[in-house]
Amino acid sequence: MATISAALAISFLPSPTRFAVPTTDFSSSRIKRGARFRCCAEPSSQEQETSTTPPTPPPEKPASAPPSSLLGISTSTWSAGVAGLGFLETGYLTYLKLTGSEAFCPISGGGCGDILDSDYSVVFGIPLPLLGLVAYGLVTTLSLQENGADLLPGLDDLDIRLTLLLLATSMATASAYFLYILSAKFVGVSCSYCLLSVFLSFTLLFIRVKNFGFDRIQKFAGIQLAVAVIVALALTNSYSSATTQLKGKDDFVLEPYETEITTQSSPFAISLARHLHSIGAKMYGAFWCSHCNEQKQMFGREASKILDYVECFPNGAGKGKKMTQECQAAGLEGFPTWFINGKVLSGDQELEVLAEASGFVAEGTEQSKETAPN
Repeated sequence: MATISAALAISFLPSPTRFAVPTTDFSSSRIKRGARFRCCAEPSSQEQETSTTPPTPPPEKPASAPPSSLLGISTSTWSAGVAGLGFLETGYLTYLKLTGSEAFCPISGGGCGDILDSDYSVVFGIPLPLLGLVAYGLVTTLSLQENGADLLPGLDDLDIRLTLLLLATSMATASAYFLYILSAKFVGVSCSYCLLSVFLSFTLLFIRVKNFGFDRIQKFAGIQLAVAVIVALALTNSYSSATTQLKGKDDFVLEPYETEITTQSSPFAISLARHLHSIGAKMYGAFWCSHCNEQKQMFGREASKILDYVECFPNGAGKGKKMTQECQAAGLEGFPTWFINGKVLSGDQELEVLAEASGFVAEGTEQSKETAPN
């Protein structure tokens, strides 16, 4: 029986113990049997060794690439900030478009308002600023999600990064297309909001490319090219009808015309106009510029004739029409633009501002500024 018990103990013990049993006595084998019947309550030596080993963690998704950064700030933060600025800009322009309000153009005079009111500010019947508002808002949301905010659950890191890359590509393509429209269809006109949007969209594209890495981005070049082509074709198709409406004929040409000045000049306005003329101050403008007309209305009929006004498009505007050499050499960004004693004032100005800039002082200013009735 002892031999049988020892054999049974050996058969049930772990393999390393089997080799140690033959050298032990009967009492040792009984101890081994006792250990055998306790295996359900206490793990064997092999099981104990297994239990002390840390459990193998479940398979995880491949670790994402470490976040890239610019100037010590993560690209997702940069992306959210730049898109946030674009969201504010397009939000303001969307409000103007939907309410029919006039745009505030501090740099380029009336140019930006003329562009924002044109047929090129609508794509497939949708206001262009509204499309920009949606695009910038989506980029802002995805960038915050990438930065750790749980705004859109269910999207993994690669999905977010690729979506942001394609969005930035489409926005940069659209901006490049609009920049071409601006230079080809609105010769000599500057739009500060348009240029700001171009800057923001190309900055976003650079940030997203930096996020992927310039080496890895080559894998997605084909997708980016396809998106760019689709955007360009869609805009071309949308603007084909707009171009026809603007042209009316084969070419879009705006013939020069003269706007009637309906206000009567005050003594102050006449004196100021003579002073500006005496010091060589010039006002650069365009016949189609609404802000130029408003500036002349401020001076009135008599004073406007005294001003040194330079018409930058005497032969008309549009296809085949160019700005005069004098205006090109002046480096104008919009109309009207004043050159007074080496100073440059963009946009229509109050008469008091022009008087201060030119050093004009008149006697009885308050009384003389009152405009006489028509």
